[in-house]
Amino acid sequence: MNQVARRIGKSLALVLPVVLVLSGTLAVTRVPWATSASEAQVLTASHQKETATTRSAPQEVLRRKLLGEVQQKNPGVALTHLQREMAERPSLAQYCGSIARSLGRAAVAKYGSVHRAQAWSRPVCDTAFATGVASVG
Repeated sequence: MNQVARRIGKSLALVLPVVLVLSGTLAVTRVPWATSASEAQVLTASHQKETATTRSAPQEVLRRKLLGEVQQKNPGVALTHLQREMAERPSLAQYCGSIARSLGRAAVAKYGSVHRAQAWSRPVCDTAFATGVASVG
């Protein structure tokens, strides 16, 4: 009788964990709040799209601010603020050239003349402002 009990105990020790794991896995996948893989991907994609539109990248916020300064004041003020921002936030340095080119194009649009816009040129971001001015004209 003792050996029969041991044999049953060993059999249960091997089979029971497998049965419990499988039944637990099946139970979790059958609950109503579980989504299919395609639904989860759609939810993730829509969430990423929403956060991308509601939060702008820091360089885009800076670009819009400086373009507003070109329109309200002059390109010299915007270039000075760009230079200051690059000194304060070095993580934005990789965007300095593209922002300065945008400022150059905005200066030409405001003044209508490449020569008048070029007068505001400064050595900010390796003359990217001048490149932006020249690209319009």
